[in-house]
Amino acid sequence: MQSSAETQEKFENSPNKAQSMVVSMICAVAVAHLLNDLIQASLPAIYPLLKDNFALSFAQVGLISLVYQITASLLQPWIGLYTDKHPMPYLLPLGMVVTLLGIGLLAIAPSFFVLLIAAALIGIGSSTFHPEASRVARVASGGRFGTAQSAFQVGGNSGSAIGPLLAAAIIVPNGQIAAAWFMLFAFAAVCILFKVSQWTIHHAQKMVNAASASTVYKLHGKTLWRALGIMALLILAKFTYIASLSNYYTFYLIDKFHVSLQHAQLYLFAFLAAVAIGTFAGGPIGDRIGRKAVIWLSFLGMLPFALMMPYANLFWTVVFAMLAGMILSSAFAAMVVYAQEAVPGRVGMVAGMMFGLMFGISGIAAAALGVLADHHGIEWVFKLCSFIPLLGLLTAFLPKTNG
Repeated sequence: MQSSAETQEKFENSPNKAQSMVVSMICAVAVAHLLNDLIQASLPAIYPLLKDNFALSFAQVGLISLVYQITASLLQPWIGLYTDKHPMPYLLPLGMVVTLLGIGLLAIAPSFFVLLIAAALIGIGSSTFHPEASRVARVASGGRFGTAQSAFQVGGNSGSAIGPLLAAAIIVPNGQIAAAWFMLFAFAAVCILFKVSQWTIHHAQKMVNAASASTVYKLHGKTLWRALGIMALLILAKFTYIASLSNYYTFYLIDKFHVSLQHAQLYLFAFLAAVAIGTFAGGPIGDRIGRKAVIWLSFLGMLPFALMMPYANLFWTVVFAMLAGMILSSAFAAMVVYAQEAVPGRVGMVAGMMFGLMFGISGIAAAALGVLADHHGIEWVFKLCSFIPLLGLLTAFLPKTNG
């Protein structure tokens, strides 16, 4: 019987591994990711509406985001770790049912406290989705891990870009109750994920064994902890910067340039669309030139635009935000695959940890930035955040893995 290492070597060195990618499954989880993140994006997109309806402070807006992000982050590594050992394929559609209930409660929430409960339910649904769907993307990759991960992630980023547009078109003109229409997207995702779960049960076990087996490049001891520590700081830099834009970009544009809410939502869409484009490009490039090279280039490439944006006029603010978001976002698929290669055999746990860090850091950053905005103003916050990507220089200290 072949060892797991021999299975992995045969799998990765097969000349037909590109043809073995199960495109239908990668498309399915990407579309489900689009629907999931479309729902998620509808929450920050209507923060101005909720702020007016419930007379919230910026700190309370940040608290809504914190509750959502924390519930979306804390459970993810544990779910991934558990399902690495005890597969639960139907957890994908069940988690999306919780998201459906959360968005329904958001539509009818009569108080700030109920808003927090709705945000928590949406977060819990998200915490079950990301590690399991990321696992399916890797299993169906045919060895092209970066390409599969970026395709999966670009689905989410596309949903994040579309969500504010739909919120501006559906919820803003018709009020909070119109959020109930987004339950249709959750229901569609439940149906898709049910089919994905069936495929996983009937066809995926052999591919799971190959895709999750150990590699000769895995890291050990202090080298592993150094790699994971630096990766955590890079995620801190990336998602604190992204949080400043995804949560407060509309407030910044309205406050500094006096644009309307609808126009601010369009500019937010442009930024999020640029993020989706960058994410799509990052995975295939990482498969060719290596994960560390993509991470390194993404931080260095976006730094000038981040530093210039707070001092630009409206036109160049929009342009610089799009360029910074597009270049920086190219790193995330490479980060996920880098960590999975560093800790092989723990695909779900690593995906949960990476997405959990993403949501946790985003939530904490959103809350902290909201407090700072209340005390110093939103423009001051954006000037502060322009320096955060300098942490990307730590990429130089990442040890080399298979990618």
